[in-house]
Amino acid sequence: MQAADLSRPALIARLREARTWDVVVIGGGATGLGCAVDAAARGHSVLLVEAQDFAAGTSSRATKLVHGGVRYLAQGRLALVREALAERAHLLENAPHLVRPLRFVVPAYRWYDRPILGTGLGLYDLLASSGSAMGRSRLLDVARTVAALPNVNTSGLRGSIAYMDAQFDDARLALALARTVFDLGGTAINHCEVWELVVEDGRVCGVSVRDRETGEAFRVAARVVINATGVWADAVRHLADPAVPPLLRPSQGVHLVVGREFLPGSDAMLVPRTADGRVLFAIPWQGRVLLGTTDTPRRDTPLEPRPLPGEVDFILATAARHLARAPTRADVCSAFVGLRPLIGAADATTTRNLSREHVVEVSSRGLVSVTGGKWTTYRLMAQDAVDAAQSVAGLPRRDSPTARLPLHGAPSAHDAAPASDCYGTDRDQVDRLAGAGCRLVEGLTLTEAEVRYAFRAEFARTVDDVLARRHRALFLDAALAATAAPAVASILAQERGAGADWCAAECARFAALAACYRELDAGA
Repeated sequence: MQAADLSRPALIARLREARTWDVVVIGGGATGLGCAVDAAARGHSVLLVEAQDFAAGTSSRATKLVHGGVRYLAQGRLALVREALAERAHLLENAPHLVRPLRFVVPAYRWYDRPILGTGLGLYDLLASSGSAMGRSRLLDVARTVAALPNVNTSGLRGSIAYMDAQFDDARLALALARTVFDLGGTAINHCEVWELVVEDGRVCGVSVRDRETGEAFRVAARVVINATGVWADAVRHLADPAVPPLLRPSQGVHLVVGREFLPGSDAMLVPRTADGRVLFAIPWQGRVLLGTTDTPRRDTPLEPRPLPGEVDFILATAARHLARAPTRADVCSAFVGLRPLIGAADATTTRNLSREHVVEVSSRGLVSVTGGKWTTYRLMAQDAVDAAQSVAGLPRRDSPTARLPLHGAPSAHDAAPASDCYGTDRDQVDRLAGAGCRLVEGLTLTEAEVRYAFRAEFARTVDDVLARRHRALFLDAALAATAAPAVASILAQERGAGADWCAAECARFAALAACYRELDAGA
C-alpha cells in the first residue's frame, strides 16, 4: 500500500470528499483510536475526528501502566482482572516498542502482610496465564527488598513481595494507533471538532465538523457514528437525545512527578492500601519518578483539570510513610491530572468502587456510545463497539483481527530498531531529518529532528502537541518544557510557514499551560 499523505491540507481535503463513510468515530483518545483501528482492520471505511489533539484528554494522563488491577482482586472482580491481563499480553506482543515488563515490589511491615499478599498475587499470576512468561510473583527478604527499593523506609520492614506487570507511554501508544489507522487505509484528523450530529428520519447519519484552525465547516455522511469521547460522552449522547439520562460519574486522579533520587532502582513500588482504600504507585518513568494516584469525584469535566484541595498532600504524605527520604512540594517537577469516565449514578458520593468495566450503548437513534474501561482494555472496548456498529449500520459482519495486529512502528524479530525506542521502526526516518543530533535544551532528549518529524508525520500542530504528547516534557518537568518552548515554536513556524506573531502567541499560551503544571494548589 502506498504511504498516505499525512499533511494537514491532504487530511482536510478528505473531509471535502462527497462520500459516505462506513464508520465515523468521534474522539481521538485510546478508545476512539482503537475503534478506528478495529473498523479499518475489518475492511470498513473509517473517519475519526478529534476536537483537540490525539490523547489530549485522559488518554495522555494515565499512570502509565498496562495492568490487570491488583486492587480489583480484593473486590472480587476476577473477570475484570482476567480480561485486563489478557489484553496486557496482547499489548506486550503488538507494541513492544511502547510497552515493556516492569517489576513491582510491595513492602510488608506486618507479619501477616507477606502471606496475604502472596496469596493474592499468586491468584494474579494464575489469572494471567498467557502472560505468565513475564515471571511469577516471589517473596523477598529485607535485604533483597532494600536492594530493589534503595530508598524504602526500613523501620519495621519485614520484607516484600514482587510481581510483574507492564508499563507504557500512553500518548505515544495513542499516536501509534493513529498511524495504524492510516496504515490500514483509514483517516484520523485532530484539531477538528464535531458540533452537531446529523439526524435524518430519526437516525444519526453523520456529523457536522469544523476545522479549528481555519473555521471551515463540513457535513460528513456516515452509515454509523461511534461516540468514543471518554468523560465527555454524555455531552455527545445529548446531541442525539437531549433527554437521555447521564451515564457517567467522572473522577480524577492526580499524579506527581519527582526526581529519580526518590526511587533510584529499576523497580516500581506499590503501597497496597492507602488511607482512602486505594493503592499508591511509585514508578520509574523516563528518568523521573511518577507518584499517584487519587480518586476524587467531580461534576465538571475541564480540558485541563488541576489537583483539588488535599490531593497533592495526600500523595506526598502516603509516599513519606514508605520512603526513607520523602519528596516535598518543592521537589515536584510536574503535576498532571486525568479524568476517569466511570460508569455510575450521578449522585454517587465516592468513585473508588464504581465500575471500571466498559459499556457499549446503542441509542434509539442509532448512535453507538462506548465508555468506561481503562487504557489496558482499549482494544476489547473497541472490538465490542465495532461489533455493535456493524449491526446498527448493516455492514458486513467481520470478526476483529486486532488481538494479533502489530501497531505502527512495532519492530519484528528481524528489525534492527531497539525495542525500547518509542519510534520503533520509524527511527531511521527521524534521524534522516535536519537536527537529528541537536537536543533543544539540556535535560531533555527532544531533538530538532524529532520536532520536525512530529509536524510532518505525527500530526503535531502546536507547541503543546510536541511538548506534552509527542515528547513528554510537560509531564516530566514543566519548567524545562517551558524553556524548550521557544525553540519548538521556531521549528514549527518554519514547518508551517508561520511568522513571528504565531511564535509569540504559541510561546505565551504554552508558558501559561506549563505554569499550571507547576501550580500545586490550582484547584483550591
